[in-house]
Amino acid sequence: MEALVAAVDQGTSSTRVLVFNAKTAEVISQHQVEIKQSFPKEGWVEEDPKEIMQSVHECIENTCEKLSQLKVDISRVKAVGVTNQRETTLVWDRATGEPLYNAIVWLDLRTQSTVERLIKKAPGENKNHLKHLTGLPISTYFSAVKLRWLLDNVDEVREAVRTGRALFGTVDSWIIWNLTGGRSGGVHATDVSNASRTMLFNIHSMEWDPELCRYFDIPMEILPDVRSSSEVYGWMKSGKLAGVPISGCLGDQSAALVGQMCFEEGQAKNTYGTGCFLLQNTGCKPVMSNHGLLTTVAYKLGRHMPCCYALEGSVAIAGAVVQWLKNNMGMVQTSSEIEKLAAEVGTSHGCYFVPAFSGLYAPYWEPSARGIICGLTQFTNKKHLAFAALEAVCFQTREILDAMNQDSGVPLTQLRVDGGMTANRLLMQLQADILCIPVVRPTMSETTALGAAVAAGAAEGVDVWSLSPGHLPLIKSETFQPQINPEESDFRFSRWKKAVQKAMNWETMETCSTSEDQLQ
Repeated sequence: MEALVAAVDQGTSSTRVLVFNAKTAEVISQHQVEIKQSFPKEGWVEEDPKEIMQSVHECIENTCEKLSQLKVDISRVKAVGVTNQRETTLVWDRATGEPLYNAIVWLDLRTQSTVERLIKKAPGENKNHLKHLTGLPISTYFSAVKLRWLLDNVDEVREAVRTGRALFGTVDSWIIWNLTGGRSGGVHATDVSNASRTMLFNIHSMEWDPELCRYFDIPMEILPDVRSSSEVYGWMKSGKLAGVPISGCLGDQSAALVGQMCFEEGQAKNTYGTGCFLLQNTGCKPVMSNHGLLTTVAYKLGRHMPCCYALEGSVAIAGAVVQWLKNNMGMVQTSSEIEKLAAEVGTSHGCYFVPAFSGLYAPYWEPSARGIICGLTQFTNKKHLAFAALEAVCFQTREILDAMNQDSGVPLTQLRVDGGMTANRLLMQLQADILCIPVVRPTMSETTALGAAVAAGAAEGVDVWSLSPGHLPLIKSETFQPQINPEESDFRFSRWKKAVQKAMNWETMETCSTSEDQLQ
């Protein structure tokens, strides 16, 4: 009988467990549980670590129960992989197993003052002061500043550190520690992809860096062991998968890169969700960006395998622009109607939409930009606006990938895509047209979980999933080929960039000196 591999996919809004056939990559069974977020103050985002673990256990047990209902022998599950929301920060007590505070989620903004203080102590107050070691700017996103906040503000955390009871980890470490025994011998470890998102990890030496820990004043003894993304971490201690090795671990975006089989230098994937999240494999060398992209560890698929790096870029508003047209403007009743509206005209008729609702991210990093719709005439209608909104997603992606091409020196030959918006066929065709390269969409949408399963199944001692090109599962996909000539694409893109310039420097600190009453 063919081997099966399970993947725990712990995301920001839900936890899922999926079981894959290690030969075909077919999903045999799955279960999902939603995760609650709490917002104690404006800009604060927390999750309950106990609820996260409860959801993991519930998903594992229900997925196994579904296997039994399908008359599938659970003993065929040979490995478990873990993939997770990155940067989200936890501290717990090694003696009791109790979390010492809620998990501070990656998008939490409470550390803004901490970040400002840390930047002030950098030479020239340069937020990129540590980039040569970490690949990252000093930012609220990353774990070190969240951990610094916990040490500064939570008495229980400080006391646990003082008495040697504190353990720090990202979500993967918390899950692995609990699944391998918790306070009864649980394994305190993380993988290189998650470690590289903490700002405490040197992406060149591939170790926790004493200089970085001194900068953030973090005690190194609370940090987890760093391992490759594909090796046996430990064994499941309880439940229906007791005795099965946990042998794969990847941050979610790295897992999607693996699940998309982007193993060669220059290959890239784009995840289309609320925003867009792009990773490009840069091979065995970390490429430092001159265009506002992040340099990160993509994966290390085995203890004796080379480390692969990636460039990352983010677009703030992708699917969110469709939500805005639906919820704020009332143009459509459902998000899927946007595709139908746009398809009816097949052009923006010279209308350009720059959805800089929260400024612009890479490659501009211009917080003062604001949204703009330009090129309007009396002929323009909501169908043209719908088309322009979809085009805006594609133009923003081109800007990121142009930056990646310049930084990496490896021109992109195709873009692999995943995420909810990829169901929009018009968007996928537009993306191919604007990039002037093929866009490849897998028919199997579970690329993140698949990446974790591949890493687990390929681990030494498990060996049910080969990473050699001839043995990788053939994931069926649909390819969207460019259908317009490059000159037309370049013309439309140049008009878009003109519109972007008009959106720049909009928000200023100026205030109106004349009161509203006087104006009236």
